[in-house]
Amino acid sequence: MGFYSKHVWPHLLDLAMRNREVARLRAVLVPQARGDVLEVGIGSGLNLPFYSSEVRRVYGVDPSVELQQMARRRAGGVPMEVRFLTQSAEEPLPLPSAGIDTVVLAWTLCSITNPAKALGQMRRVLKPSGRLVFAEHGRAPDPGVAAWQDRLTPVWKRVAGGCHLNRNVDNLLMDAGFRIASLTTFYIAGPRPVTYTYQGIALPA
Repeated sequence: MGFYSKHVWPHLLDLAMRNREVARLRAVLVPQARGDVLEVGIGSGLNLPFYSSEVRRVYGVDPSVELQQMARRRAGGVPMEVRFLTQSAEEPLPLPSAGIDTVVLAWTLCSITNPAKALGQMRRVLKPSGRLVFAEHGRAPDPGVAAWQDRLTPVWKRVAGGCHLNRNVDNLLMDAGFRIASLTTFYIAGPRPVTYTYQGIALPA
């Protein structure tokens, strides 16, 4: 891991993800979690203050030691137990099958190298009665915007932690064995190639 990836990018990411619009979406998304939660891509822990009292435990997965150091500091101020798993989402999760009530995906799927494999792990650990709540940016329906997403992604992923601008979030979820129970799509403030957002709930199919 290079100097930029280890010492610069984690702080840039933490700063970028603290903007007002993203915080507004977190306030809608994260309180929907219940019970035992798997948060994939916990990053610097910005979702932690938004969990409700109905959450017993959060398992936070992230491969970045530097981001998890920030998350551990934020975990000190929340009432629920937080356990950190320092690994990529594609690796087998050290959790039993069908034991998680809620999976939380927040601006994470774009940067996972093999999203199908990672979603397979999420599907495995989620209870049949559980749900996956998500807010992700991805491929826009507007042909002009999508074309720019395709042009920019090869360079963007090099400077933005592997982030892909052009992934079809709903298709990835359905291909992994989820059923989309609700979905809202929209642009948030900012350049359109990086702000088209998918927000919703997916259930085990």
